[in-house]
Amino acid sequence: MRIRAVVTIGLAALIALAGCGDGATGRPVAVGSGSTVTGPITVFAAASLTESFTTIGRRFEAAYPGTTVTFNFAGSSALATQINEGAPADVLASAAPKSMAVVVDAGNGAGTPTTFVRNQLVIAVAEGNPRGVAGLADLAEPDLKVALCAQTVPCGAAAGAAIEAAGARVTPVTLEQDVKAALSKLKLGEVDAALVYRTDAKAAAADVDAVEFPESAKAVNDYPIVALKDARNAAGAQAFIAFVLSADSVQVLTEAGFQAP
Repeated sequence: MRIRAVVTIGLAALIALAGCGDGATGRPVAVGSGSTVTGPITVFAAASLTESFTTIGRRFEAAYPGTTVTFNFAGSSALATQINEGAPADVLASAAPKSMAVVVDAGNGAGTPTTFVRNQLVIAVAEGNPRGVAGLADLAEPDLKVALCAQTVPCGAAAGAAIEAAGARVTPVTLEQDVKAALSKLKLGEVDAALVYRTDAKAAAADVDAVEFPESAKAVNDYPIVALKDARNAAGAQAFIAFVLSADSVQVLTEAGFQAP
């Protein structure tokens, strides 16, 4: 899925991230003022960041006139593959360090990735929880249709870890390539439950209920962000990452259900 947000942004002070973080945290530090950022910025981001990054993009627009930001939201493993195959992008925000490592280990990152939020799983069920799902053990019921993410994507790897921690046996009827696709199966009535991120269930709260379960603590995903080596707009990438790490953006993310790292 590709979401284009036209962001009119001008920069009064350039904040650089790639290669310019402080030694302790990797967070960006200011490197000067009087520079301008213009032109397009392409951000590849995990599907679970769709709502939050769209909001952050709008705020970026209000803060900095003159830049166009394009978001490509998809499963983190798919994004990593696209970048390593040469897809043009300036920033990657992944839902797991493993997917980020695929890009960094291939030499396509610029600087050290910074973990900016964390996320946990919930069991999403139809509004009112008609099947009475109370925990992971209930997902093993043979007549309960369950959607999971594929093991190759972060939400699937997290689901596998949580299910193993619970000692449960879950046989999904579908394995999806990103968390939004798994949630869509539930919203369409094709499954009775889906293991998704807390943030995605919260974004769809008008249609689904979220069942918390203790084993989700065994499968918390860290979300790293990094500028890319072949960024066509390196200054824009650095400015966008600095904006994501700002207090206002952190508030957007935590209000969406993400946790501080």
